[in-house]
Amino acid sequence: MTTASSAGSTRRDFLFVATGAAAAVGTVATIWPLVSQMNPDASTIAAGAPIEVDLKPIAEGQDIKVFWRGKPIYIMNRTKKQVDEARAVPVASLPDPATDQSRVKDGHDQWLVVIGICTHLGCIPIAHEGNYDGFFCPCHGSQYDSSGRIRQGPAPLNLAVPPYQFVSDTKIQIG
Repeated sequence: MTTASSAGSTRRDFLFVATGAAAAVGTVATIWPLVSQMNPDASTIAAGAPIEVDLKPIAEGQDIKVFWRGKPIYIMNRTKKQVDEARAVPVASLPDPATDQSRVKDGHDQWLVVIGICTHLGCIPIAHEGNYDGFFCPCHGSQYDSSGRIRQGPAPLNLAVPPYQFVSDTKIQIG
């Protein structure tokens, strides 16, 4: 047999728990949009995300240009002649000394990956132009060799090498 006081406390307990649960759901529903609006936009996340590039369609001696983080990236499949010429250059004679081996990945010497922005004033150089079979910036005459190293002109530094890795023999991931 139940007394009136024990039945009242059961109803009171239920109302207390139900009110608390409703308050918790209301608090989460109020805070969620405030927290989620602090996350970066999907287009911002996509702009900085790594990209994968298939190297199979790039024939020897050709290059392609892709975009990563809004920057042009040149991917060049260099010929043996280009690699040999780049490695024969005395490093001490370069304005920004760097070996060809330091600008490519081990075992993938024919693949050059550089950010295609001139280090002088930010112009976009043209591939396979100039005196060194590399890159030529028509704006102010900077010339880079087939390793992306500055050889002639006002540019102070070599073309930058973006962070990249080979995920297979025919695919790279930039970023």
